[in-house]
Amino acid sequence: MPEDYFGERVAARYDEWDASADRAVVDPIVDFLARLAVDGGALELGIGTGRIALPLAARGVPVHGIDLSTAMVARLRAKPGAEAIGVTIGDFASARVDGTFALVYLVINTIMNLTTQEAQVACFANAAAHLRAGGCFVIEVGVPQLQRLPPGETVRAFDVSPDHFGFDEYDVAAQGLISHHYREVDGRLDVQSVPFRYVWPAELDLMARLAGMTLRERWGGWRREPFTADSEAHVSVWQKT
Repeated sequence: MPEDYFGERVAARYDEWDASADRAVVDPIVDFLARLAVDGGALELGIGTGRIALPLAARGVPVHGIDLSTAMVARLRAKPGAEAIGVTIGDFASARVDGTFALVYLVINTIMNLTTQEAQVACFANAAAHLRAGGCFVIEVGVPQLQRLPPGETVRAFDVSPDHFGFDEYDVAAQGLISHHYREVDGRLDVQSVPFRYVWPAELDLMARLAGMTLRERWGGWRREPFTADSEAHVSVWQKT
């Protein structure tokens, strides 16, 4: 089981730090997912504090989640509407729940929390095992920004603001990166470094094929923006055959 980087220290501030919890960001995600979850329910891998699961359930979609962090799930459980959502504590690459779903989804780079190719392949197999025939697996993940690294450099800042400094440190040979976050919390410097394995769209397509799924659509964002060579992220949908 992978190390839990989302324990109590992070869970206590996660919703505060996660600007993507804003309705302007969440609503298009929920709109997108709700269309795919009709008449079959949804399984969220890495459900966390319920940023997506709660508004999706409020749309009438039955939602179950898998998450390794009991601290994050405790935050979910304290929110209105959480009683409608089932949660399984475990590694989302391997943990199983009863039944099948119309939709399995992973958002905000969570696939990269699995830091080996083997674990990412297992995640696709696990998603497919939870899907009914014709169901869809959706991932939102960034496109590796190697072309934007300065020549000869392996570090790229992704956020420089008064209350947060974040940068990615790439290990190109190992296809890995570590995201470093520096914040002031209660008058003290809080430092968090989290390892990831970055993954290319074509590699994800191959993982899907190994799991019996094929690419149905790929977009540059949740509002179905075109996916182009300049896109910094993608939303991909694979369908179980």
